[in-house]
Amino acid sequence: MVDEKQDTRIGKRALQLVLANSEEIKVLEQQFEQEKLQYCTGKTGSMDLQKVVSAMETAAKRNGLIEEGLYREMHALYHAILEAVQGVTRGQVQLGEVMRTVGLRFAIVRGRPYRKEAEGEWIAVALYGTIGAPIKGLEHETAGLGINHI
Repeated sequence: MVDEKQDTRIGKRALQLVLANSEEIKVLEQQFEQEKLQYCTGKTGSMDLQKVVSAMETAAKRNGLIEEGLYREMHALYHAILEAVQGVTRGQVQLGEVMRTVGLRFAIVRGRPYRKEAEGEWIAVALYGTIGAPIKGLEHETAGLGINHI
């Protein structure tokens, strides 16, 4: 039997969004509205991990995905970001310290991926872009996904 909620998994949606072109984003926006998912996208790039994390936190706050004054929401987002960054950096949550730089697109999705309402809301962070030596042209593709309950 096919799970009717299968296509509303927030991790899958975050990955679709971060990989989508402008035409595909229009289609996804309609699906997100039907599925009652909140989302935002953006770009970040730095040799400073704090700046990368800060860009995503700022986007989530500005787009109303999280409430800054609620610790549990900030905490959930922070851990989803760190999990996604670990994917991008192959488990080493470092950038400038090891002479790497990144150019990333990100997507943050908030929603209720489970049938049971009691499971509550979850947040997913997807990253896609390039990482490599801080020399133009010596980067390679990378991706990461982090999911946490709120």
